[in-house]
Amino acid sequence: MQKMKNRSSVLLFVLPALVPLAIFWIYPILKSLLISFTNWDYMSPDYQFVFFDNFIKLFTDTRFYQALGNTVVFTLGTLIPTIAGGLILALLLQKYFRGSGIVKFILFSPWITPTVAVSIVWTWIFQPDTGIANALLRFFGLPGLQWIQSSDTAMLSVILVTVWKSLGYAMIFYLSALEKVPGELYEACGLDGAKRWQRFRDITVPCISPTTFFLTIITMINSLQAYDQIQILTQGGPSGSTRTLLYMYYQLGFEEFDMGQATAVAMVLILITVALSVFQFQASKRWVHY
Repeated sequence: MQKMKNRSSVLLFVLPALVPLAIFWIYPILKSLLISFTNWDYMSPDYQFVFFDNFIKLFTDTRFYQALGNTVVFTLGTLIPTIAGGLILALLLQKYFRGSGIVKFILFSPWITPTVAVSIVWTWIFQPDTGIANALLRFFGLPGLQWIQSSDTAMLSVILVTVWKSLGYAMIFYLSALEKVPGELYEACGLDGAKRWQRFRDITVPCISPTTFFLTIITMINSLQAYDQIQILTQGGPSGSTRTLLYMYYQLGFEEFDMGQATAVAMVLILITVALSVFQFQASKRWVHY
């Protein structure tokens, strides 16, 4: 009887969070899974079940493998520079100096600026003839690039915009983590004759590893869900060079009106996200120190 009361009490506290989770997350996923087995065109009220035909068609479509490769490149290309760059900025701004607060605000401001607005500004910066990016390259005697207008540099351009926007976010978390590293550990390490690099490797990196793990998960998920900057900058082009899985979902569902296959892409993306998250949680047991 006591166990039943305890379970009822726990359920009572969990229910307010569980209800919106079920309505706005679990139900849409199950509904999307159902749609992925149909040939619904997003317009007509009727549809037929085609079962695994959408997945078979998807896995034989060259666009899917191109989008999958682009997703991997984009995720790695944004994840590594964001984590490393955020840590470097935090180390540089860790000590207080006059105007440090303003510098931190400037670096963090891109994160709180809407992605659409940021992307529109960067389309002007990437203009081959009149953009600031090529003006800087020419100032240093380097040839200008086509940036978002060439399949060779379009992905690099989208990655640059995404990393630029995310650096301040990672920096703020690392600044907080660095403040919590016990100073006596550095003192003890200094008495043992450890050099600055050794102190960073043996003390700083392990102590801030939970923050690194958190930022890795968040940045990875944000990269897999990136849409706004791709839509504004390149629309998945040129020649599909910046088409990720999420953008392929958009094109199939809302441009080609093949919602069945679009939701099949969404299911694959969910499975990839879950698999990567589980892998990182398992791997974190070896390098994350709480």
